[in-house]
Amino acid sequence: MSRESLLVSTLVELADNLVDNYDVIEVLTMLSDRCVEVIDVAAAGVMLAQPGGELQYIASSNAPMRVLELFQIQSNEGPCMDCFIDGEPIVNYSLNATDQRWPRFTPRAIEQGFRSVHCLPLKLRGRTIGGLNLFHGEGGSLQSDDVLVVRGLAHVATIAIVQHRATLDAKSLNDQLGLALNSRIIIEQAKGMVSQATNCDMDMAFARLRAHARNHNQRLTDVATSVVDGLLRATDTDLPAASRTP
Repeated sequence: MSRESLLVSTLVELADNLVDNYDVIEVLTMLSDRCVEVIDVAAAGVMLAQPGGELQYIASSNAPMRVLELFQIQSNEGPCMDCFIDGEPIVNYSLNATDQRWPRFTPRAIEQGFRSVHCLPLKLRGRTIGGLNLFHGEGGSLQSDDVLVVRGLAHVATIAIVQHRATLDAKSLNDQLGLALNSRIIIEQAKGMVSQATNCDMDMAFARLRAHARNHNQRLTDVATSVVDGLLRATDTDLPAASRTP
C-alpha cells in the first residue's frame, strides 16, 4: 500500500472511531500505531496534561515507548516536557551521548535504539493540552511533507481527546482530560491482571483487552473495568486474531 493510500486509510479508520461514546484510549493507541506505519518512525506516543498542568502518559505504539514516556515524567525532562511548556514543535532533534539538553533522558532513549526525536504540541484554541512524540532509529528524519502529515495527525489526536460534540469551555475540557487519564489507570491495572493470569507480557495483555473489546463491540475502558471489578475473568479475554492457533 502506498503512503498516500495508507494515510487515507488511517484517516478513514480514525473517523470511523470518532463516534458517540468512543474510547479515547483506543483511538489514541490506534493513532500511535498508525504514526509508525504512515511516517515510518520507530515508535510514537501521546502524553496529556492533567487539569493541574502535569503531563501524564496516555498511549503509545509499544512497550519501550511507554517506558520512555514514563521516564520523561519521572525525570521531568525530555522532548515532550519542553514541547508542552514552550508550545512549540521539536523536529529532527538528534540524540547523542554528548547532548546536554536532556542529560538523563537522552541516554535512556539511546539505550532503546532511538537516535532522533520529534514532538508536536496538541493544541486547542491556543492552549497546549499534550504532545505527540515520534522517535526514529539510526539515520531517520522527518521531511517537510512528513511534518505536514504529523501536524494533521496531531490535530486528529486533539479532536479525539476533546469530544467533538462537547462544548469546548474550560470545565468540559478538564473533565475530558481527567476521564482519559483515569481510563489509562484502569487499563494499566487490567493489563497487569491479564498478564499475570495468562502468563504473557504486557503488550500481549493489552492486545487481548483490545481484541476482546472489538470482538464484543465494547469500549476498551469498559472491558478493562470488567476485568478489574472481577466481572470478566482475565483468562477469558480474547486472543488477538494473529495469535490464535489455526
